Amino acid sequence: MKVLLNDGLEKEGIRLFEESGIETDTRKRDLNALIADIGQFDALIVRSATKVTREVLEAGAKGKLKIVGRAGVGYDNIDVSAASDFGIVVKSAPYGNTNAVAELTICLMLSISRNVPQAYQSLKNGVWMKGKFKGTELAYKTLGILGCGKIGQRVAEIARRGFDMEVIGYDIKACAESSIKFTSKEEVLTKADFVSIHTGGNEVIVGEKELALMKPTAYLINTSRGSNVDERALYHALKNGRIAGAALDVYQEEPKTEGSEFRNRLTELDNVIFSSHLGASTVEAQRETSVEIARVVAAYLLGGDFTSAVNAGESIELEEKPVYTLFIHHRDVPGVFANIDKVLADNDINIRANYSRQIGKSGYAISVYVVHQKVGPEIIKTLKRIENVCSVRV
Repeated sequence: MKVLLNDGLEKEGIRLFEESGIETDTRKRDLNALIADIGQFDALIVRSATKVTREVLEAGAKGKLKIVGRAGVGYDNIDVSAASDFGIVVKSAPYGNTNAVAELTICLMLSISRNVPQAYQSLKNGVWMKGKFKGTELAYKTLGILGCGKIGQRVAEIARRGFDMEVIGYDIKACAESSIKFTSKEEVLTKADFVSIHTGGNEVIVGEKELALMKPTAYLINTSRGSNVDERALYHALKNGRIAGAALDVYQEEPKTEGSEFRNRLTELDNVIFSSHLGASTVEAQRETSVEIARVVAAYLLGGDFTSAVNAGESIELEEKPVYTLFIHHRDVPGVFANIDKVLADNDINIRANYSRQIGKSGYAISVYVVHQKVGPEIIKTLKRIENVCSVRV
């Protein structure tokens, strides 16, 4: 099997593929070359640079492509709907950069509240300035989190334990096991001294309406997606003193290549600080993410494991359809599965999954069929009459 690492991958991830017997190719392809070559590969792994379009996926589906992996949390650069249309699984690596993004969020909160970048720039320009940069502390303030997934939870943990902050949050899917006090989006915005976005996706989460609800002393932090903030509305809120400041790591428009010019109207303002999409840019995060995506892609190619799939249920339970189990003890020889499948098909029993393992060392196996309909006594009798079947239990 072969995997194309079109945006590269850390050596730890490449080593995991090699140990699994999967060949890797790290040569970067542009869109046309990718469309031409993708059918040769069983898997494609990208970061944020490569756009996996419908055309790429269609070309891959005509060849060997089975899975696309995103070495990171978000997968906005992959046409997931098209992948589903062509029977290609999409997976992400949602855990590897959790701590890195959370730490940067706290770093930006400290930096904007204490005017660290502004003081640094003043000194770089040879001007000693102190009174102008009086700041505010994080301790005992209220942190409001919009999007309380893995990263939001980690930010909350650091803020609460490290700075004794009260943490309130809003999420479409409220987590029961959390130190965050869940409330409405409006209450988060009106009560928080710091509002931090961790939602992902392409929707505007904070626009003119949301900014109008925030305290004049509050700060907005965005390490999620540039599209989550209406930059025009933010510009006017900052310029007019509607909120105290903002710290941004992501933008609606970002340069495509290293060393390119960065243009953004927000750079005109003194009460906003910037970093260049550094959320996952740590040695540790790159290493952990590469290992994570390599592991879940290899697990799918070699064993059909759906862990971390974004367009297929990781488990049957997540499909939210009723299922029933059927336990069959049989000799581990060719033809048994075919005969079992035929009996079930003849009786309109849909097989959802089949897990089979050898039991002991005498050439027998236990197969667990997960099906969508109940298996009645007459069908069980028919299954028991199949050659090489020892027992059938429900």
